[in-house]
Amino acid sequence: MAVDTSKVGKSFESAEFEVDADRIRQYADAVGEDNPVHHDPEAAKAAGFRDVVAPPMFAVVYSASAMGPPIFDVIGDLLPRMVHGGQEFVWGEPVCAGDTITTEPEVKEIYEKDGMAFFVFESASRNQDGQETVRAKWTNIVKGV
Repeated sequence: MAVDTSKVGKSFESAEFEVDADRIRQYADAVGEDNPVHHDPEAAKAAGFRDVVAPPMFAVVYSASAMGPPIFDVIGDLLPRMVHGGQEFVWGEPVCAGDTITTEPEVKEIYEKDGMAFFVFESASRNQDGQETVRAKWTNIVKGV
């Protein structure tokens, strides 16, 4: 079965995420990050940040609402056979409490190899000042195509 590659290059609607200090603290606690810059505004400011700063992988939290629709749209009926293939991140401006992050997803590649379909998405996230916080590559694999 050949996979539909017609959606390569398609951009999807962006999603906004309001970053708050409690959400950053909860994430930091969940991943065992005890650096004070993720918990205490004064420690974060003393370290040169605007406010409590998110750990880098918090990007998954603020990108999730933007990435869901493209994955459902592009992978569709194959979703039950999908596995996570990998992620790559290029970090930019740190994300701090009070930021509004906008994430824009796009389909970069769809291809088949060794009986599997590879669906590669890219997202660019920017803060309220237009500074890129992260550019991410998300690879999903469907076996048995």
